[in-house]
Amino acid sequence: MRWWDIDRVLELEKGLFPEDAWSRGMFWSELAHSRGPEATRRYVVALADEQVIGYAGLAAQGELGDVQTIAVARDHWGTGLGGQLLTELLRAATAFECAEVMLECRVDNTRAQKLYERFGFEAIGFRRGYYQPGNVDALVMRLMTKPGGGPADGPTSGQGTEING
Repeated sequence: MRWWDIDRVLELEKGLFPEDAWSRGMFWSELAHSRGPEATRRYVVALADEQVIGYAGLAAQGELGDVQTIAVARDHWGTGLGGQLLTELLRAATAFECAEVMLECRVDNTRAQKLYERFGFEAIGFRRGYYQPGNVDALVMRLMTKPGGGPADGPTSGQGTEING
C-alpha cells in the first residue's frame, strides 16, 4: 500500500466497517512506519482492474506481529483473497522474525474466524467492548510461528488479483 492508495482504501473501509472505520490519519500513520530500514509495518492492497478489492496490514515489534487490519470487498468474499492477504502478512511476519502473530476479530465474524483457524490461529481470549461505538467484543487469536519454516504456507487462490505492498 502506498499513499496514493489511501482514498480507494478508505472507500472500501467505510463500506465494510461503517461504525468503526479507520481514518485517513490512521492509515497515513501506519504507512509512515512501513518504509526504510527501520520499518515495523507491512501494508498491502489487492487490485482488480485498477480497483482496490482488499487490503491488509501488520505491525511488528520485537518477536510479536499483530494483524492490524484485513478487509475484502463483499463481491470478492469466498474467492480466496482473504487467504492471499493473510499469507502476505504472515510472510512479512517471517521477514520481521516474529515468533508469534496476534489478532483481534469481532466475535460475530465467524467467516474471518474460520479463515484464521485454517491458517493455524487459536483463540486465546476476549477483549470486552473492543469494537466501538458498537461495544462488540473481540476474540483474541494467536499463531505461533515455526522455526525455519514460518507461517506463510497457507491456502491461496484469487486468480486475476494483484497484491501490491
